[in-house]
Amino acid sequence: MEKQVGIIGAGISGLIACKYIKAKGFHPIVFEATNTIGGVWTKTLNSTILQTPKVMYQFSDFPWPSSVTQDFPDHNEVLDYIKEYAQHFDLIKHIKFNTRVEGIEYQGPSMEEIQAWHLWNGTGEAFSTRGKWKVSVTDTQNGLNSIEVYTLDFVILCIGRFSDVPNIPEFPSEKGPEVFGGQVIHSMEYASMDSQTATEFIKGKQVTVVGFQKSALDTAMECSTVNGVDHPCRVLYKTEHWNLPDYLPWGIPLAYLYLNRFAELMVHKPGESFFLSLVATVLAPLRWVFSKFVESHIDRKLGLSEVGMVPSHSFHREINNCLISTVPDNFFDKVKEGSIVLKKAPRFWFSKEGVVIDGEEASPLKTDLVILATGFKGDIKLRNIFVSPTFQNLILGSPNSTVPLYRECIQPEIPQVAVIGFSESAANLYTSEMRCRWVAELVDGRFKLPSIEEMKKDIRKWDEYMKKYSGNYYRRSCIAALHIWYNDQLCKDMGWNHRRKKGIFSELFQPYGPLDYSF
Repeated sequence: MEKQVGIIGAGISGLIACKYIKAKGFHPIVFEATNTIGGVWTKTLNSTILQTPKVMYQFSDFPWPSSVTQDFPDHNEVLDYIKEYAQHFDLIKHIKFNTRVEGIEYQGPSMEEIQAWHLWNGTGEAFSTRGKWKVSVTDTQNGLNSIEVYTLDFVILCIGRFSDVPNIPEFPSEKGPEVFGGQVIHSMEYASMDSQTATEFIKGKQVTVVGFQKSALDTAMECSTVNGVDHPCRVLYKTEHWNLPDYLPWGIPLAYLYLNRFAELMVHKPGESFFLSLVATVLAPLRWVFSKFVESHIDRKLGLSEVGMVPSHSFHREINNCLISTVPDNFFDKVKEGSIVLKKAPRFWFSKEGVVIDGEEASPLKTDLVILATGFKGDIKLRNIFVSPTFQNLILGSPNSTVPLYRECIQPEIPQVAVIGFSESAANLYTSEMRCRWVAELVDGRFKLPSIEEMKKDIRKWDEYMKKYSGNYYRRSCIAALHIWYNDQLCKDMGWNHRRKKGIFSELFQPYGPLDYSF
């Protein structure tokens, strides 16, 4: 009997997983809660553009069409590109739209037996004759409360980490949004509005945006465009960031500084040899020089020093946190003209009139609308998909460590499940495709996983690396500064040649991208 593989989510990761699982001869079932494909790209601000140069954000076997000439396509062009990919590889027929997964439940060996296993799933292979997953779904279109259950041999979770479960800051008792006389929403609610509705919603209001990442910057720009200096948009932020004006610091492509093998020689790596450790130590001063080089360009272009927005941390730390985003055109011009007001607020709470910043209690900031651009709780979303409390705890891991996924895909103690798209990188489409190919090879029996203990040991090494270079942001599981080293591990597992360039010079200094892994 043919093995049944289920994929949860029809965003970019889900579509790529479907494509590669299908290529192995399976007939995947993709569960999508909405009526369309594209994931986060279906719910963006009108002004959203791609954050990564399109050369780094493309499918290895389906390049961007020649009609898209911009290096940073807008959200409509990105969504069209995703849809064309799905149509080209005939993926739509595998998708069950308007089908929300309520939970997945394992039926097979007991937890006692699973915990005694030496190998993942008992054998190190993807399938088992003893274990199945029960996937419970509901119909989101017709409002039916009835549950339909699918029995599957393997499940790939492509549920994303930037949607559905908003990260709402915690506030002291009686100092939360409930005491505020105005309105408080999360940025995902604002992003779900069409352009006209969003404009009317913010028009003439004193808006306060909380956050300083891409959604916060874009939201503030839209508010300033609508309301100008008459009703300036206030932006509350905890930490300054090295957001990019472009990807050409002093005329040199950023990829030549951070996305080649030479750049990765400057970074200590999980599982590195003594020689590589020595090289990273010797080259550490050069890493500092590269970082200062980029920082000086950003300061010059954006005038961060003029507005007191120079971060205390390095650009290298920023890229290790996967917090790099491009600044909307003219953002800091808006700051200088007064239509955007930046205000540092490590802690704040609400009063009836508005927002109170810690240490400035005597001067509440009067406001009509607060938009929380504070991100999402991707780990909680991942946890909630499991019915079993034991599996929920296993997938989350310790709050003091990264989410415990081997190769950022496999939880060693949860059988017959893979996760795609939780860990971040400098170009998430590119990384998701590599992971989907790895999972497809695993499902196809091309290789076996090492022992559970070996996988846990590897996870601990990556945890140490992320804490060293990402600091407080280690839970983001960012591999941006080591994406080639990471891909090398996947390639070696699959039996591929991990050196993809022609010649030593190119291998060392040419940036790596999606097309380097095409066949």
